[in-house]
Parts: sequence; C-alpha cells; structure tokens
Amino acid sequence: MALGLGWKLKEGTLGPDDVVAPDERLDWGRTVGLGAQHVVAMFGATFVFPLIMGLNPQLAIMMSGIATIAFLLIVQGRVPSYLGTSAAFVGGVAAIRSQGGDSSEVTGAILISGVVLLLVGVAIHFLGSAVLHKVLPPVVTGAVVMLIGFNLAPVVSKTYWPADQWVAFFVMLFTIVCAVAFKGFISRIAIFLALIFGTALSWLLDHTVGQITSVLPGATEATKHLRWDTSGVGDAAWFGFPAKTIFKADGTEVPGWHAPSFSTAAILLVLPAVIALIAENTGHVKAVAEMTGADLDKDMGRAIAADGFGTILASSVGGSPTTTYAENIGVMAATRVYSTAAYYVAAVVALIFGFSPKFGALVASVPGGVLGGITVVLYGMIGLLGAKIWKENGVDFANPINLVPVAAGIVIGIGDVTMKLSDDFSLSGIALGTIVAVGAFHLARTLAPADLRNRADGKGGPGGTAIATGDRVYGDEDGIDDLYQSKR
Repeated sequence: MALGLGWKLKEGTLGPDDVVAPDERLDWGRTVGLGAQHVVAMFGATFVFPLIMGLNPQLAIMMSGIATIAFLLIVQGRVPSYLGTSAAFVGGVAAIRSQGGDSSEVTGAILISGVVLLLVGVAIHFLGSAVLHKVLPPVVTGAVVMLIGFNLAPVVSKTYWPADQWVAFFVMLFTIVCAVAFKGFISRIAIFLALIFGTALSWLLDHTVGQITSVLPGATEATKHLRWDTSGVGDAAWFGFPAKTIFKADGTEVPGWHAPSFSTAAILLVLPAVIALIAENTGHVKAVAEMTGADLDKDMGRAIAADGFGTILASSVGGSPTTTYAENIGVMAATRVYSTAAYYVAAVVALIFGFSPKFGALVASVPGGVLGGITVVLYGMIGLLGAKIWKENGVDFANPINLVPVAAGIVIGIGDVTMKLSDDFSLSGIALGTIVAVGAFHLARTLAPADLRNRADGKGGPGGTAIATGDRVYGDEDGIDDLYQSKR
C-alpha cells in the first residue's frame, strides 16, 4: 500500500536464516513483543538527552512516538526506523542557555533546523545525493560531528560532574564495563542500565551516608540536598498531558509544552547540528539497505526530509529534536525482523508514556551525578564518531586541503572561540567552527594546485575516492550500535 500499512502476515516458525521484511509482520503477539524491544532500545537516550538540554522528557517521549509515525508514513514503510531524541543539538542548546536563552528560544532554533533538514531532504530527493556529498564531504562532516561532541566537555566538568563526583565516577565506570564486557543487546542499552545503576546508587548513599552538599545543575550556589529527590513524583498524576512551561518566583524554569520563539543568534548556534543529522541519516539508511537487501538510495532524500519533519513537529510544541536511532537498527540486526509494524507498536507505547505526568516527574528526578557519569561518556563518543567518519571514508590528512581548514574549525569549535561581528551579534563555538570548517575547506580546494585537488577527487592519492563520492558517510550520534557492532 502507498503508506506502507499493508503488511503481509509471516506465519510459522522462523528459521535462523529467515527474515521478516519491512512490508511483512509476524502475528500481533510477537509483533508487540518486538515493539517492546524497540521501546527499551530507544528509551534511555530519548529521555536522557531532553534532561541534558533542559527540555521536558515526558513531552519528548510523546513526540518521539508521533514523529516516528510521521516518518514511517512519509517513507511509505520502506525505511524501518525509530525517531528518538537527537544528541547532535546538545552543544548548541548548551550555548544558547549559557547566553541566557530559555526553552522557547531553544525549540525555536531547533524548529528552524528541522525546516532546513527537511529542505535538504527534498533537494536530495530531486537532485540526488551527489550534490550533498560534494558540499559536505566526509572530511567536513567528520569535523563538524567531532567539534559538536568535544565542545560539550565544559558542560560535563562544570555542570553535571560537580553535582556528585563519586556517583558520576562510578556511573562512568559502569557504563564502560557494561558497554564492552557484554555482547548484543546488553551493550546497546548500556546508557539506560547506567542510569538505573546510578539512580539506585544515589538512593543507597542517601540512606547510608546522608545528604550531599553540592551545586545542583542550573543552580549557582552549593546547597545540602538529597542526591535523588523524588518529592515531585508522588504528587504527579498517573495520566495527563505534559504540563506547560512555567517560571518560578526565583526565575527558575520548569520545562513543559510551549510555543517556540525565534532568535537569530540561537538559530546559528544549533544549525551545525543539521550537518550531523544528514550524516547520521545517510549512514542509517545505508545500514538498513545493507541489512534488508533493498535499494534505498532513492529513499535517502525522503528519509532525511521525514526526520526534518519529525523535528518540526516535536519542537513546535516544545519537544526535543528527533533523529533515526542506531539502537533500534541494532535490534533489527539481532532479530532479523525489519517489519515496520513493530515500530508502530513502539510509537504507540511511547505515546502512552507521554500521557503520564508521574513518569515525567520520575525521569526529571534523575540525579545530577548520574547525568555526569553518563554525559562524560556520551559526549566523548559523539566527538569520536567524527573520527570514525574519517576512518571509514579513508580521509587523506596528508593532503593539506583536508588537514588545514578542518584543523582550524575544530579548534575554534572545541575551544569555544568567539568572533564579535557587532555590538550585539557574535559567532562562537560550534557555529563559528562549522562555518570555518565548511567554508575554509571549499576555499582551500578552490585555491589549491591541481594535483592536490585531483587527490581529493580520487584521482591521485589515498582516501580521495571516498571523499568525492561519499559512498560511506556513516554517522551515529549515540554510538551504541556502531561502536559495539563487532560484539553482536
């Protein structure tokens, strides 16, 4: 069917080599079970990242379900994927909030990024992916992903880690052990398991050694408090729509649903995340194509546009940006079941969670030290995925066309360098680093001698072909699937 809803029933017991195609499904009992696996796979990152960005996790879960349904309808069921919360925007959002921006400015900037991503997808659909790879070759894409991740290091060191350094330290160790010591699904949900471990550890410390004195995330002065404060959970209703964003008397924001507002400075801070999402979506579509044996090149633009549309939907009501999730692709690889019916089940379950304020309050109570241990791993993984893009595409850093421009862009992005353009407008960090990496690369390529350009175009040196064609532009912002792929 045109919308990809006409699944053919796959009956009988599946053999070890049998697969369930996107347009097929198992009986509804097994389909619901597979949908539950997808929920567990996406769950941790989908509500951890809104917490980190200061957005409402209950609303993020709800809108991830709606965005996933929209995505599946737009791609007509040909690209099975779940749209969870994107980590690519975390750095830009942190920069907006450090300059005094509130959640409405954050979601307004994210919405514009969604519009840009949608337009890029439409352009790719009609013009082909070659245009994309020419403008954003892997050397540039990898640099942008790297500076987005490493720019976040001060957020860990100054905000989350100091909330409870020892809990953060042991959560970090738990995440590392869980990710590398176990095979398959356990390693994929290492972040989710670390969150549970850290919260349990915080509860245990509260009831053994007592309260801690530290600066809570978002506060300016140290106070004595419980590590895991669940006071707001008991009063929250079991069922209901997420609350509206409010500001307390002291000016503290309590995030909920809200209308976005638009600021040029805020928009420029998050726009570089679009490059990361393009790379990520490209890699995920190629991964799905390889697993299913389908030719999805003609669906590439549609998938990118659908992700942009999902981000527009979510941010228009105050939700978090969305992206296709590698954890769920990993579930498909492990089960060999690619049915989009299971994704519809996962989306419906996410909607149900989204209508529970008690669930939202529970998520919002996650201790700051736990987030410190998780983010120190996640942010580093985001940065290293930039290097992974370079490696998989054979980027030749002996060629100064590749080396010099991106070197400048990365240092500007990671070091949060600021360039003041007027009394009330400046570019810094991720935004300025991305502009330098992309613009300086194309300037260098234009001015370089013919032999260097030929190497970059794959006509005379290592790594050129991949740069020119972009055949393997893989991006995976959470990194769970790709970094542990060999453990499956």
